[in-house]
Amino acid sequence: MSCFFKVLCLLILLAVSGAAGAGVCGNLPPDKVAVQLAPCTAAARDARTAVSKNCCLKVKSVGRNPKCLCAVLLSGTAKAIGVKPGVAITIPKRCGIANRPVGYKCGPYTLP
Repeated sequence: MSCFFKVLCLLILLAVSGAAGAGVCGNLPPDKVAVQLAPCTAAARDARTAVSKNCCLKVKSVGRNPKCLCAVLLSGTAKAIGVKPGVAITIPKRCGIANRPVGYKCGPYTLP
């Protein structure tokens, strides 16, 4: 079997196995969930920026799964758009979300 076909088979296998199993954010990869949280971008860069109602609604939905929220905060997409994880992790508190998982560890960050 040629090298091209081996690589092609490997890529197909990875695509099928990735599509079949659910990750920390269910059926969506954290990078796609990060795109859904676009209304939070400014507030995730600067702690003094007001958090929009739309952002709070999105965070409340994603925040039900702290593992997903953490994966999104540390995703390549979040990093690429300038999200500061230490600031972004404060958004659930800034939104006044009462049932947030206070104390949840997300890498070197802790959910306030």
